[in-house]
Amino acid sequence: MSGRRFFRTIQVKLVIIYLLLILVAMQLIGVYFISTVKASLTDNFTTNLKEQADILSKLAAKELSEKPNSDSETDTSSTEDLSLVVRNLFSISGTEVQVLDGSGRVVATSLQVPESYIGKKNTSLAVSRALTGISDNEEEIIDENGIRKKIIALPVTYNDNDKVVGAVYMLASMDSLYDTVNRVNQIFFSGTLIALGLTGILGILLAHTITSPIQGLTRQAAAVADGKFDLQVPVLGDDEIGRLSLAFNDMTIRLKEALSVNEEENEKLASILSNMSDGVIAADENGKVIVWNRRSQEMLDVRTCEGCSLPQLLGMPEQKYQELQNGREQTVILPRGEEEAEMDDEEGVLRVTFTPIHRRDKGITGTIAVLQDVTEQEKLEQSRRQFVANVSHELRTPLTTIKSYAEALNDGALDERELSERFVGVIRNETERMIRLVTDLLHLSRLDSNQAPLRRRKTNIHEMLDEVTDRFSFQLRQKSILATIIVDRDLKSAWLDRDQIDQVLDNLISNAIKYTLEGGAIELSAHKQDAATIAISVKDTGIGIPKKDLSRIFDRFYRVDKARSRNMGGTGLGLSIAREIVKAHGGTISLKSELNDGTTVTFTLPALQEEGETA
Repeated sequence: MSGRRFFRTIQVKLVIIYLLLILVAMQLIGVYFISTVKASLTDNFTTNLKEQADILSKLAAKELSEKPNSDSETDTSSTEDLSLVVRNLFSISGTEVQVLDGSGRVVATSLQVPESYIGKKNTSLAVSRALTGISDNEEEIIDENGIRKKIIALPVTYNDNDKVVGAVYMLASMDSLYDTVNRVNQIFFSGTLIALGLTGILGILLAHTITSPIQGLTRQAAAVADGKFDLQVPVLGDDEIGRLSLAFNDMTIRLKEALSVNEEENEKLASILSNMSDGVIAADENGKVIVWNRRSQEMLDVRTCEGCSLPQLLGMPEQKYQELQNGREQTVILPRGEEEAEMDDEEGVLRVTFTPIHRRDKGITGTIAVLQDVTEQEKLEQSRRQFVANVSHELRTPLTTIKSYAEALNDGALDERELSERFVGVIRNETERMIRLVTDLLHLSRLDSNQAPLRRRKTNIHEMLDEVTDRFSFQLRQKSILATIIVDRDLKSAWLDRDQIDQVLDNLISNAIKYTLEGGAIELSAHKQDAATIAISVKDTGIGIPKKDLSRIFDRFYRVDKARSRNMGGTGLGLSIAREIVKAHGGTISLKSELNDGTTVTFTLPALQEEGETA
C-alpha cells in the first residue's frame, strides 16, 4: 500500500513526466536525424555511382560504336584499351564495373581476372533495360554473403545518331554506408541514456522544490478547517507557489473578517434585492410569496405580491410548479401576454429560474424564482435559427446540383462532349452562385462587425447615377427598358463612400431590371429631402411586391418568389446589404410597391458639405 501511495505523489509523477518527455523527444529527433542522414548518404552514394557510370559511358561510346565495322586486330586493341581504363579507374574503389556491347556481352571489366568474364553475356534485368535505351536503372540487392549492394546500369549511346551501342553495369557494396548509419544509431542511444540519467536527477530536485511548499499549504489548510485562523504559511519565494502562499494567507484573513461581518451582510441583502435588474421572488414550502423586489412587480405588472400564490402569480399550472419545485434547479420560459405562434414586438418573454431552498434535516422549505426579461435574446435566437436554416438551404441546393451533375459525369456523361459541356456549365454556374452567396455573407459580416469603415469623398450625384446606368446599359437594351435620371438642380455633390453607395445602387438597379418586363421603364431620382438630408430613389414599372411581403423584404435571404429569384441568380442578400450600408452612412431605406404596378426604393443620406460637417 505504501509503495502504491508513493507512486501517486506529485514528486514521482513529475519525474516520470520529465523522463518520458526527454525519451520521446530524443526518439523523435533520433528517428528524424538518422532517417535524414541515411537518405543523404544513400543519395550521395547513388549520385557518385551515376556520375562514374556516365563518364565511363562517354569514354566507351566511340569504341563500342566502331566495334562492328573494325577488323579483329583493331577490335582486340580497343577492347584491351577499354579494359585497361576500367581497371585503372575503378579497381581502387572496389566497385565491380562492366562495359557491355549492344548484345549484352562483356567487353571490359574492372575485375582482376577478366578472362572469365570477357565475352560472356550479362542477363540481368537492369542491363536489359539499359540496352533498350532506359537510363533510370538502379536497384538494391543482398548477395549470398548478406552484403547489401547497389546496381546501376546506363545505356551507351553514340552522339551521331543516339543509337544504343552498349551499356555500363556497376555493382557497388553499401556496407560502409550502413556502418556509418549504425555508428550514428549507437551515438544517439548513448546520448539518450545520458540525457535520461541527468533528467532523472534534475527532476527529483525540481519536484522536491515544488512539493515541499505544497505540503506546508496542506497542513495550514487543515488548521484553518479546524478554526485556527492565526497561523500563516511561510512564503519561500516570488514564484507561483509563493504567490499561492500569499493568496492563502490573504484568504485566511478575509475568511476571518467574513465571519465577523456576516450579520451586516444579511442586512444588505434587502437593499440588493430592491435594486436588482432581475426580478426575485421567494416563496415558502406552500407556494406563498414571502419576499419579492420591485423589479419583479414591474415585470409581472402587479401592484403587490403579498399573500399571492407563486404559481398563480406566474400563471402556470400547479402540477408544473410542483415539478419545478422538486427539481434542484429548473428554468422555464414564460410569455408575457397571450402566447402566439410568432413573437410580436409588443409582447415579451420571461425566463424564470426556480431554485429550491434546502434546510438541513428538513428538506425543501421554499423556492426562489429569478425572473429575467429575455425578449431581445429570444428574438436574436429566433433570427439566428432562421439565418442558419436559410444559409443551409441556400448552400444545400447548389451543392446537391453539383453533386448530381458530377456523379452523372463520373457515370459516363463525360464521354459525350456536348452533354459533358452542358453539365460542366451547370456546375460552374452553381459554383459561381455559391461564391456570390459567400461573398455577400462576408460583406454582411464586415458590416455587422463595423469592419468596413466608410471612406467618404466628395461625389457628384448626377455623375454617379449616370455611371450606374452605363454599367447596366447592356441589360437595359436587352429588355428594351428606358432608364431616366432626374436630379434637382441645387443638388450638386455630397460626401459619401462612393464604392459602397455604388453597391447599393447596383443592387437596386439589378432588382429593378430583373422584375421589370420588356419595354418597361426605370427612373433614378435624387433630391434634397430637407436641409440636412438627401434622398435617392429607384422606381420601376415591374411586377411589384405583394403587401404581405413588404414588412420582411429587407430580411436576409427573404425572397418574394423563391424559385424565380434563385433562377435569376439572386442570393436574397442584396437588400439586406443595401440596408446595412445606408445605416452605416447614418441614413434610412424604405420600399413602396403595389402588385403589378411597380416598386420604388428610396434611401436617405446625410447632406454633408465637407467630410463630417452637416450642410
